[in-house]
Amino acid sequence: MQEPISVVYYEDNRNLREGMTFLLQATPQLRLLGAFADCSHIKEEIQSLLPDVVLMDIDLPGLSGIDAVPIVKALAPQTQVLMLTVFDDEDKIFRAIRNGASGYLLKHTPPSEIITAIFDVHRGGSPMTANIARKVLQFFQGQKSTKAGDYNLSAREMDIIKGLVSGYSYKLIADELHISIDTVRSHIRHIYDKLQVNSKTEAILKAMREGLV
Repeated sequence: MQEPISVVYYEDNRNLREGMTFLLQATPQLRLLGAFADCSHIKEEIQSLLPDVVLMDIDLPGLSGIDAVPIVKALAPQTQVLMLTVFDDEDKIFRAIRNGASGYLLKHTPPSEIITAIFDVHRGGSPMTANIARKVLQFFQGQKSTKAGDYNLSAREMDIIKGLVSGYSYKLIADELHISIDTVRSHIRHIYDKLQVNSKTEAILKAMREGLV
């Protein structure tokens, strides 16, 4: 039987935190490791708990959720961070993505879709609320100017980028290209280095913006 997806949740609104805690605990194949009102001890929490997914608010007391994302990624690179917030302005969206967030949902998202997004981000997806995705696409329209060769991307790396943009998981990319998941991960690391990005979502957005796909 597959191990449940472990989740840590950061939200300062007590009612929201308690409601989401109940939902996460009631969902089969999810395991809530902790729900916290702020990020004051995030280093210790991430190092000790090592969650698969972090569900992160932005407007937290003290350290903001956006500034907490790179801390999570530095301590646990395999942990996926899913933002859950009321903010839909472009600055916060792109700062969160640049810092390593893999998905961005607004708090009015139906609970069932939040749960689906947790499974999706764990599988390698990049879930976004529909109007957030529209903002992202609108932001990058008309900005295509760079060639793949400018980044020294190999044909195989381009195949993998196309798979990411299509929403494929690492496993599906591996199956499509007849290579192992470890090989996909190795290519992904090289792609990050060449594109100078820190997350899959940022790589997808940069590929779209630069006209690589």
